[in-house]
Amino acid sequence: MAAMAAMAAAGSSGPRAFSAAWAFSTYQPFEPRAWGLSPGWRLTGFSGCKVPQEALLKLLAGLRWPPPGRGLGEVARRAGDAASPALGIGLDACVIPLRHRGLSLVQTTDFFYPLVEDPYMMGRIACANVLSDLYAMGITECDNMLMLLSVSQKMSEEEREKITPLMIKGFRDAAEEGGTAVTGGQTVANPWIIIGGVATVVCQPNDFIMPDGAVVGDVLVLTKPLGTQVAVNAHQWLDNPERWSKVKTVVSRQEVELAYQEAMFNMATLNRTAAGLMHSFNAHAATDITGFGILGHAQSLAKQQRNEVSFVIHNLPILAKMAAVSKATGQSGLLQGTSAETSGGLLICLPRDQAAHFCSEIKSSKYGGVHQAWIVGIVEKGNRTARIIDKPRVIEVPPRGATATVFTLDNSSASSDGSSFPF
Repeated sequence: MAAMAAMAAAGSSGPRAFSAAWAFSTYQPFEPRAWGLSPGWRLTGFSGCKVPQEALLKLLAGLRWPPPGRGLGEVARRAGDAASPALGIGLDACVIPLRHRGLSLVQTTDFFYPLVEDPYMMGRIACANVLSDLYAMGITECDNMLMLLSVSQKMSEEEREKITPLMIKGFRDAAEEGGTAVTGGQTVANPWIIIGGVATVVCQPNDFIMPDGAVVGDVLVLTKPLGTQVAVNAHQWLDNPERWSKVKTVVSRQEVELAYQEAMFNMATLNRTAAGLMHSFNAHAATDITGFGILGHAQSLAKQQRNEVSFVIHNLPILAKMAAVSKATGQSGLLQGTSAETSGGLLICLPRDQAAHFCSEIKSSKYGGVHQAWIVGIVEKGNRTARIIDKPRVIEVPPRGATATVFTLDNSSASSDGSSFPF
């Protein structure tokens, strides 16, 4: 289809080539009029919705693997037994032992609808989100990517010709940053814009970390702040007087714009650095935080552990002002850990004596100085569950260059970078 052919036109060079350092200092918001579109044109006007977690897991129940009584790691490590693939429904990627002993195929797929207004950044976010499922297993290299793209039938031909190449370019630029390439895919037309893809890699056992090795005493570390969906929603409410009236007493328009931009660049940032450091700091398990929220993904990860452990989350790093926005709307999902995230950070189980060093290392200038990390919880003896304590400490994560503030739900506060042990 014409949209897929546009990959050739969407070259990888040019003024919008992305780097985190560039993005935070010189980014200019997407301006529809600059592309000959109406001032009120919105990419998010072509969005749909996904199936909720509970309904999705019910639909996929027949595919669930491993069978009762057999751990995910036990099945996946049976290299050469192609009859026993480890699908890991509810986790991040499938691990399939290949016929060639010692090798496994690791593969993941994901897609979603537009959630930011900049088509180029939307493409980058979509690619980062797909790759993140590999990074959650400590995999830093991807052998191949395919792109899944749906062009909205509601778009005019002019809109398709101008917007689609930008999304494709963003997706491909992010893939190149991740050391891989987009070699094909599929394009369709339907009422919505959809973008996503498939990421595939063939690994040796020491290339990945199975998400089932947490032990009592481990510490939970999160590598991106929460609140992306709230920031995106708040940004859309700027043009909706009725919605904006509910939150304008707790946040300014400028604060919403800053939170939205911070969310956008966080979502577009690859988790590749964190994946590499998982090996250096002896990570025992990890997942990435996306549509099920931090609590939903923590619960899914806890269920897969070989040991009898549970996860307890004490800290919630949240984009500045977004906790207040969430409460002002009467929706408590963000503070309860159920608010959806997109292309979120990795939630990693690390040895207690390694966690603070991990946080310090990932923030260092050798990785561009754009990554973040916080100690958010602990692993204790339990029955493979996850929970958030009644009054978690909320770490307000400001736009880059400011200082984080920590407060509990009883409004006491203190300054913290989240890399110490408050529990």
